[in-house]
Amino acid sequence: MSDKPASPFYRGYVLFILVVVYTFNFIDRQIVGILAVPIKSDLGLSDTQLSLMGGLAFALFYTFLGIPIAMLADRRSRTWIMTVALAVWSAMTAACGFAQNFLQLFLARLGVGVGEAGGVAPAYSLIADYFPPEKRARALSIYSFGIPVGSALGILLGGVLTSYLGWRAAFIIVGLAGLAIAPVFRLTMREPKRGGFDGDGAVTTPAKVSDVVSTLVQKPSFWGLSLGAASSSMMGYGLIFWLPSFFVRSFGEALPGFFAWMPDALVPANAGPVLYASYFYATVLLLGGIAGIWLGGVMADRYGPERKAAYALVPAAAFIATVPFFIVGVLANSLWIAFPAFLGLQALSLVWLGPVLTAFQQLVQPNMRATASAVFLFINNLIGIGLGNLIIGAISDSLKAVYGDESLRYAILSGIIFYVIAATLFIITAPRLKKDWAS
Repeated sequence: MSDKPASPFYRGYVLFILVVVYTFNFIDRQIVGILAVPIKSDLGLSDTQLSLMGGLAFALFYTFLGIPIAMLADRRSRTWIMTVALAVWSAMTAACGFAQNFLQLFLARLGVGVGEAGGVAPAYSLIADYFPPEKRARALSIYSFGIPVGSALGILLGGVLTSYLGWRAAFIIVGLAGLAIAPVFRLTMREPKRGGFDGDGAVTTPAKVSDVVSTLVQKPSFWGLSLGAASSSMMGYGLIFWLPSFFVRSFGEALPGFFAWMPDALVPANAGPVLYASYFYATVLLLGGIAGIWLGGVMADRYGPERKAAYALVPAAAFIATVPFFIVGVLANSLWIAFPAFLGLQALSLVWLGPVLTAFQQLVQPNMRATASAVFLFINNLIGIGLGNLIIGAISDSLKAVYGDESLRYAILSGIIFYVIAATLFIITAPRLKKDWAS
């Protein structure tokens, strides 16, 4: 552990390597979205089974192991924990490529969740110890770039590798790439002093479980922000998983025309709708996601220090603004209309990350930041990942007899209510943030 303040250059490297690891986190987490189409065909799965494999299988161990691992991170080396986590989830992603049936694939995805349980909460804590409070929202926003970048690369690599080598090779290649990053991360990432930017009164001695629980119980804003984020994540994760299938089913014949300008070198002769859908959605995720996350971080750092309620009101306004983009995008009959609509939807739906993650780091003392973050991730991901994919898939199956391949369109449309619920919870929570803020 180093007590010496890090140089601006090294802090920049810290953010870079953390973004790289988080990118692999989301590549391995979201690659199943684009691979769902060939997996369904090859293994003969239903939409509900795809939902269980893509959502609940990952969420079970990811959520339940996150809290004990984070408690360990509040006491031991966060960099070692993240190194082991990266190696485990990468190895299990590669194992997905060898699955021969639904059960084997489900168990491999459980393994991915086991590894990724130690990949995020320790990183939040590390960033809080490398950056002062007035820069944390932007730093956490930059870290969160791993979400759109990783999701986009997962969709893109999944589509390209599947087109050339098959879906099994896609899992194996991205898994091995993550394994190669693990030793680089361990050898170059230093453990910072806990609470180094939080003043002499910051508490850094390990907190007891009872202390963390009693602290969070007394902070209603923590629960309001957690439930609001979880509500939005039901659609966030649900869209990332199901939109590639939606584009293939509802726009399959139109996708090649949308990319008629693309050089032949980027489109193999046997290119199908899966590859075109991966290009389309990866672009939406990358451009819209980065723009929205950065906007949220900048606004939080600008307005939050003077008015704590801004950490909730900025995301609330963004969620309300998603409604028209959501409706237009899902109901569009033209890709030229759907593209800007989904771009706006993607940007607005991720504005919350910088403000909310910053608020969580300031609602508790430095000695319990990783654990508090893990409690948030438990709520957010158990509800968001565990239920979002499953609800959309189940609704799609129930509507299939009436709407055929278009059933997925209306299943997705029904989820707009969750963004409205998220906005409402953030608005209710906003007045409480000033009182709950940790000195």
